[in-house]
Amino acid sequence: QVQLVESGGGLVHPGGSLRLSCAASGSIFSTYAMAWYRQAPGNLRDLVAVITSGGSTNYADSVKGRFTISRDNAKNTVYLQMNSLKPEDTAVYYCNALRRGVLGDNEYWGQGTQVTVSS
Repeated sequence: QVQLVESGGGLVHPGGSLRLSCAASGSIFSTYAMAWYRQAPGNLRDLVAVITSGGSTNYADSVKGRFTISRDNAKNTVYLQMNSLKPEDTAVYYCNALRRGVLGDNEYWGQGTQVTVSS
């Protein structure tokens, strides 16, 4: 079992920055791929960025060059540094933990944190 708690959301002006954090507890954090998703009202939940247990990263085209995902296994925490924020980045951001196994996948979600980009 993994518990995920996000923090760091808020209101920011266009062009500003925020750093989201996701603290994990309850299992072996380092073995999980960690990701950030976001969901705007009326939209599906979309993948924003992912970092594997080995540290490889991948990003949605809409955030490449602006967002950076990182992890600190010693602190059981994954981060999303968001720069040059745009109004279209407004959404609830969710942390996700995924570990695939031969007997099935283990997947967990945080409760979400609101990010609002507005002037």
